[in-house]
Amino acid sequence: MNTTSHQVLIIQPVMESLDQQLSAHYLCHRLYQSGAPEAYLARHGDGITAIVTRGDVGVPRWVMEALPQLKVISVFGVGTDKIDTAYATARGIQISITRDILTDDVADLAVTMVLAFSRNLLGYHAFAQSGAWSQGGPLLSSSLRGKRVGIVGLGSIGQAIASRARAFGMEVGYCARTRKTEEYAYFPHPVDLAHYADYLVLALSGGPDNEGLIDSEVLAALGSEGVLVNIARGSVVNEEHLIHALTTGAIRGAALDVFQHEPEIPEALRQRDNVILTPHIGSATHETRQNMAANVIDNLSAYFTDGKVVTPV
Repeated sequence: MNTTSHQVLIIQPVMESLDQQLSAHYLCHRLYQSGAPEAYLARHGDGITAIVTRGDVGVPRWVMEALPQLKVISVFGVGTDKIDTAYATARGIQISITRDILTDDVADLAVTMVLAFSRNLLGYHAFAQSGAWSQGGPLLSSSLRGKRVGIVGLGSIGQAIASRARAFGMEVGYCARTRKTEEYAYFPHPVDLAHYADYLVLALSGGPDNEGLIDSEVLAALGSEGVLVNIARGSVVNEEHLIHALTTGAIRGAALDVFQHEPEIPEALRQRDNVILTPHIGSATHETRQNMAANVIDNLSAYFTDGKVVTPV
């Protein structure tokens, strides 16, 4: 039984424990169960003051427009590229994200992907599993020490990746709109960074400004020994250009946690031996997801109590 009269709209399914907590505290509307979303909001929208959504889902602008009393959006994740933040700001709608909670797990995944390529983990697993070892030893792999990682986007996740890469003895460069630090080599454009890098790791935000940023020019600069790692947003990579680069040998390989039209993954990526695929699991650990869920609840509670979210965008 919910304990307040506040009404919350849940855009898409969230983890069960979070859904249960939301239901215990608020009157919840589940847009994904409504059947006819526009008609549903026409009937119920006047009473809804809060939205809970995931970073990969966002909030369509028409949904915000249908909620005249909307005051707060609590995002399960850090992405806001699928929310019209300018419109929300103009209406005085506060937006919270689970900032810093998922940083370590996402950075860990990025470096895991780099390690998987450098040490050929998938190839060695297949070799050992097949019984081929009895016929002869495996080919050698490569050390990370002395290799160069180029990080596109040096926010909190990018910085966490950089510190981990340094621990493995890698040289670090980065690309950002402005110079962030003198500690790592700075490159003003992704093409310049790709020329520098053995591993090009994407840790930038999504949104229109970065859509298709990693294209054939960047991939050509990365070169035939280069590897692309994307733990950011699928939209920042031109997938057609990436598939062509992988097919023609323009780059060595790619490790991808995010995709342009997820959960759909192009067959051309699924069938390639030089691609590592994971289903957007950068933050998918029990510990981090529980902390993210708690943050969503904390932000709603803080807003309804004090009028301000705890971790704003």
